[in-house]
Amino acid sequence: MRDIKLTQIWIYPIKSLGGISLLSAQVMGKGLRYDRRMMLIDETDTAITQRVYPKMALFKTSISGEQLKIKYAQRELTLPLEGHGLSSPLDVSIWNDRVKAFEIKTSHSEWFSEILGMRCRLVFFPEENERPVDPRYKVNNENVSLADAYPFMIIGQSSLDDLNSKLEEPVPINRFRPSFVFEGGDPYEEDNWRNFTIGDVRFVGVKMCDRCVLTTVNQNTAEKGVEPLKTLASYRKADNKIYFGQNLVALDHTVVNVGDRIALE
Repeated sequence: MRDIKLTQIWIYPIKSLGGISLLSAQVMGKGLRYDRRMMLIDETDTAITQRVYPKMALFKTSISGEQLKIKYAQRELTLPLEGHGLSSPLDVSIWNDRVKAFEIKTSHSEWFSEILGMRCRLVFFPEENERPVDPRYKVNNENVSLADAYPFMIIGQSSLDDLNSKLEEPVPINRFRPSFVFEGGDPYEEDNWRNFTIGDVRFVGVKMCDRCVLTTVNQNTAEKGVEPLKTLASYRKADNKIYFGQNLVALDHTVVNVGDRIALE
């Protein structure tokens, strides 16, 4: 029996800002608790990301109790992770979806606007609000938070190691913004995972994750290059898309922990 285990858990409380590594996390229908329940929108009420604004990588986040701390250079902002006093709903766009979200606080929006040099607002997406996953890949009519398309994404350490063996300069896992990283498997075997468990939690692999230019943004410097997308395109391209990682939905909503065994059905 192979020893495949969960080695990293990541959440990204504000879409396209720095992630947070956790030792355990609550699995919820829309994704891990606190994961991408907030995002920044521009003057057209459309989500903004590192794809267009790589500077967003320089906002680093951490959790202290029930508070989210955001640092940019020497500046710092603290806000609650949950329990926001909700203002009038905004009709906001995230890719092809329109959802109802709420500006958290004008002063928070102004803090981001000043640093980014553009007018933007920080909004919150309540747990009860719906945003269905692509119906072609649903299992039980799942919804997703403000992640691009699916509640969870998993990558094998062996897959990253294999990619890095082909690069002049290796890249860290943060280029790919996974929910979960595991060790003990073969490179890219997650491509074919369907039904499996992490600890006691059942997941279903629904679709390989197609990658974009965000993977080319250095998360420490915000510099944009061509790798690893250029190399991935040489051997991970199909249907004019470049794939790395597997998107997931969850059948159970309990807790996962670093060190949990992963069992394939």
